[in-house]
Amino acid sequence: MTDHSNLFDADRARALDAADPLRDFRNEFHIPVHAGAPQAYFCGNSLGLQPKGARAMVTEVLDKWANEAVEGHFLEPAPWMPYHALVRDALAEVVGAQSSEVVAMNSLTANLHLMLVSFYRPTRERPAILMEAGAFPSDRHALESQVRFHGFDPATDLIELQPDEPDGTISMAAIERAIAEHGPRLAAIVWPGVQYRTGQAFDLEEIARLGHAAGAIVGFDLAHAVGNLPVQLHDADADFAVWCHYKYMNSGPGAVAGCFVHERHANTARPRFAGWWGHDQSTRFKMGGHFHPTPGADGWQLSNPPILGLAPLRASLDVFHRAGMDRLRARSLELTAYLEALIRAKLSDTLQIVTPREAGRRGAQLSIRVLQGRGLSGRAAGRDLFEFLATRGVLGDWREPNVIRISPAPLYNTREDILRFANEVDRWRAG
Repeated sequence: MTDHSNLFDADRARALDAADPLRDFRNEFHIPVHAGAPQAYFCGNSLGLQPKGARAMVTEVLDKWANEAVEGHFLEPAPWMPYHALVRDALAEVVGAQSSEVVAMNSLTANLHLMLVSFYRPTRERPAILMEAGAFPSDRHALESQVRFHGFDPATDLIELQPDEPDGTISMAAIERAIAEHGPRLAAIVWPGVQYRTGQAFDLEEIARLGHAAGAIVGFDLAHAVGNLPVQLHDADADFAVWCHYKYMNSGPGAVAGCFVHERHANTARPRFAGWWGHDQSTRFKMGGHFHPTPGADGWQLSNPPILGLAPLRASLDVFHRAGMDRLRARSLELTAYLEALIRAKLSDTLQIVTPREAGRRGAQLSIRVLQGRGLSGRAAGRDLFEFLATRGVLGDWREPNVIRISPAPLYNTREDILRFANEVDRWRAG
């Protein structure tokens, strides 16, 4: 019988945490408390924790408003007129883009619609969009409505690729076959960086290469990838990408979202839904009637940015800049591997991991099905365990029909958190 005592040694977990070079970043976040002790919080894939620096950034804006009113648009420090530019370089660093290719604006789905207005240009010969089956509903609603808006039929022109692997994941071979099969009809491919339910990560560069070779536009929804995995949007050759900042990017509920437009589209005459804030800055205040877009992603802005909404993103991006995505990814791989090892060592009769085992095909999130426990099975066992964990101060999140998502975020989760999860599962199944 294999001895797994080393894995479950609490002193060893604490010692490894103490030796971790990124350990101090945990102290830069507010950790929720449960029953007088810090919660083991694994919901960074749903709502990231608050950076302690966010309050100061928001207060700075409030004080500026109180003391300077409209002049706050122009007076240093951090004037509001160019405020969105304060996050540009650090955001480009996180997503692997040139500064002119990114902008923080709107919400994810609003940005997806704006991108589709410009990049989904269906014709009778090429009306179709390829997406993954089981996408987050917001994406499917947006894509279906765009197909209908252009007069086409989602039943034939919204192609949803079904999983071909046992745990509901999709192989690259299946993606390649779908693009080859539907290529002559494809106007666009819209694909996730990380699939929200399974936690599967995808090769963006290869999907973009295959899509472009078939003559399609390729865009990505990176809601579960940005701040989780290093992405290189410019080098991957994506046409566009959209994402939110309230998950791994820790910028608050309903945070201002992000958008990428590749530099090759910076000065194109692609149609767009235009707004005043996207007008060229050099002539914006001449109040002319003809729209001249700012080159780059800024040209897709509609209205002046919500300064109070951008302030927490400034705080978060400062943390990401100091930590570095490569170092965060290395720590994330260690934490997620530890979580997997604990489950496989002692809990495999109770928990089934559906996220791919290969490190390159997943991020921080492990999606877990609960097989049985306490006389229950299937969904009933899953809900019972999820609710039990919450009462014990261990918070993951539930996704229908039967998945608990546990996501150790490398900025603030620890090995001790992960061991606590495993021990509480063991306690639950023991009844």
